[in-house]
Amino acid sequence: MLEADNLECVRGERRLFAGVGFRLEGGELLYLQGRNGAGKTSLLRMLIGLLPPEAGEIRWRGVPIRQAGDDFRAELCYLGHLNAIKEELTPLENLLAAARLADEELSEDEVLDALEQVGLAGREDLACKYLSQGQKRRVALARLVKERRPLWVLDEPFVALDVAAVDWLAGLISAHLQRGGLAVMTTHQAVAIPAGTVRELRLS
Repeated sequence: MLEADNLECVRGERRLFAGVGFRLEGGELLYLQGRNGAGKTSLLRMLIGLLPPEAGEIRWRGVPIRQAGDDFRAELCYLGHLNAIKEELTPLENLLAAARLADEELSEDEVLDALEQVGLAGREDLACKYLSQGQKRRVALARLVKERRPLWVLDEPFVALDVAAVDWLAGLISAHLQRGGLAVMTTHQAVAIPAGTVRELRLS
């Protein structure tokens, strides 16, 4: 369970939002909406513990995340609006390195299967600097194929994807919700998630 209570965000001398709260249970997805500059990415960064709120509290399984520490981070998967891949490495090398950093057991065969699912079969050993923006995004999203951590926080995950890839990712998020996972996501695209309970929170 993820709870946010009376959150406030101030950047510089500007208050982006105040009084923000919600509660998510397993199988639920929260869409964060709002104009550019409303604080959507800032709120995501608060939820993963990278940005302390000016006021309010965030709890995971009833425990404030600042106290939960590594126990919370071990159950969290964050995908930012940047791809977080190394251009000189191949898609295969990037995913294996990401798994090691996350202390996850992921075999080369599992990574190859994930890359095939995102449409990168045949490009596994090509340096990412030679890939298109859409293909680089798919490398980042391939992390989610084998991801079983319960909380997904996704910042604009559908950016640079074609229609088929959007449908594939919507299905992946749906499968996560069906397993009892939770997700918080920003997106400028109207994407139907066919499973789970979808809620909305608009920042103004």
